[in-house]
Amino acid sequence: MKKILLIGNPNVGKSAIFSHLTGIDIITANYPGTTVEFTRGYLKYEDEKYEVIDVPGNYTLDAASKAEEVAIDLIKECDIIVNVIDSTNLERNLNLTLQLLPKKIPMIIVLNFWDETKHTGISIDEKKLEEILGVPVIPTCAVTGEGLSKIVSNLNNAKISNFSYDQDEKWHVIGNIIESVQKVFHRHHTFLERLSDITIKPLTGIPAAIIIIGLTFFIVRFIGEGLINYLLDPLFNNFYYPAIINLTKNIKPEFFSKLLIGVTPEVMKSFGVLTTGIYVPFVVVLPYIFSFYIVLGFLEDFGYLPRLAVLLDNIFHHMGLHGYSAIPIILGLGCKVPAILSTRILESKREKIITTVLILISAPCMPQTAMILSLGIAYGIKVVVLIFLIIILIAVITSFILNKILKGEAPELFTEIPPYRIPSFSVLSKKLWMRLKDFSKDAVPLIIFGIFLINILDILNITNFLTDKIGKPFVYFLGLPNEIVSVIILGFLRKDVSIAMLAPFILSAKQFIVAIIFMVLYMPCIASFFILIKEMGLKLALTIVFTVFTVAFFSASLLNFIIK
Repeated sequence: MKKILLIGNPNVGKSAIFSHLTGIDIITANYPGTTVEFTRGYLKYEDEKYEVIDVPGNYTLDAASKAEEVAIDLIKECDIIVNVIDSTNLERNLNLTLQLLPKKIPMIIVLNFWDETKHTGISIDEKKLEEILGVPVIPTCAVTGEGLSKIVSNLNNAKISNFSYDQDEKWHVIGNIIESVQKVFHRHHTFLERLSDITIKPLTGIPAAIIIIGLTFFIVRFIGEGLINYLLDPLFNNFYYPAIINLTKNIKPEFFSKLLIGVTPEVMKSFGVLTTGIYVPFVVVLPYIFSFYIVLGFLEDFGYLPRLAVLLDNIFHHMGLHGYSAIPIILGLGCKVPAILSTRILESKREKIITTVLILISAPCMPQTAMILSLGIAYGIKVVVLIFLIIILIAVITSFILNKILKGEAPELFTEIPPYRIPSFSVLSKKLWMRLKDFSKDAVPLIIFGIFLINILDILNITNFLTDKIGKPFVYFLGLPNEIVSVIILGFLRKDVSIAMLAPFILSAKQFIVAIIFMVLYMPCIASFFILIKEMGLKLALTIVFTVFTVAFFSASLLNFIIK
């Protein structure tokens, strides 16, 4: 089976081409010894089967980053190179192409975004380019699928190039090629280009970012809550839950019955594997994962996320991070699970640790935010605003401290700003399916296993011991009622529900602020906790959780003493 490598600069449409060639049955994995991801799928043409690998985007083969090191290693193992080029940025893309040609591996060049050359006033003679470089050149439009069949039919025509040049004259050679094959015509700016200018300049870009982030939250909450309230919750409560109770009611001994359906009929308190274990991942978490990935996929393919990263780079640089850390942190405002998963885009371990801590403490997730607003408004809007300002302040101070403790350089952000493009519905759908598939495979089993462990502790009365012996001293320092310990423990399972359960305690404004600050920060929810273990390893995950808990306890305790 021959191995095909899709390689090119970032944002040239490799993933869209990969998706068209391989369908949706793909495998995403880290390259051995690294955290750099690549995606693998399979293509069958005539009687031959090919393995297709989507390499992380690279500008050069100089091995200046982990992604470039992985690309070099993968090139050594491949049989055919498909070099994907952005037709609207031919000069810059040819830098990588000229580094690939001397590898003496059969190669095809794909000129993607061919349709956009007409809109941008660019004319490329692809036949002339093919003649100069000595390998097949195929114009494509990955969004519509135009030209993709030619890639497949030309796999056996991939050629080893005889093109040679002096390395010291590389950019002079590229300039000569551009002069021979490309012509540029005058044209007026399009609406999307004007929009691009507005959203990248700080004066207009930051207000635009606030509007876009706010709109993102609204859409995620609207879709997520709609799915929960009108589809998933009714299906669970009216059909699934009664059926499970009926099927398990006669199971003996009682211990096994409690394992399956829990110790109480209330789903969010029972910890049953077949009740809470199904409700949390599929009714509580999945709707927000689904809705956030819809919005994220659109923003990715539209081309907005690199602009957001550049806008926020200066702020995050002072925290020892770069602008790309903003993407996971912003995701965390919706749900912590996809946010933690998205730290894979960061290269260094140090960046991942600081970013993960910020994800967990910088702001409550969307369901928590909704509950804070609904309960906090009774104390006045000033109390609600104060809560969010305190959380932001804690996050900023913590990040500065971590930046000093975890030694290392704050990397510069070098990223291409792609033009805005209207996303393809089919590509968005496939990307959404792949992400939901990964969530179901990676996160759901861990969440169910976590609920199983909590249920064992509950059945053996270990939870009550923890409440009486360990919980009460903490509550004393926070100035909260002893009974609130059980609510805090519940927060590990579902934080928004635990926040809602503060209502019967009739807390003062001071107690409400302290309770909210502690419960938002003190622990990740069960879904986030087990995803954290998967991504960081048990030891580092526990270190991060201990750090977050320490920050939460001392911050809330300090607030208890200084707020009058």
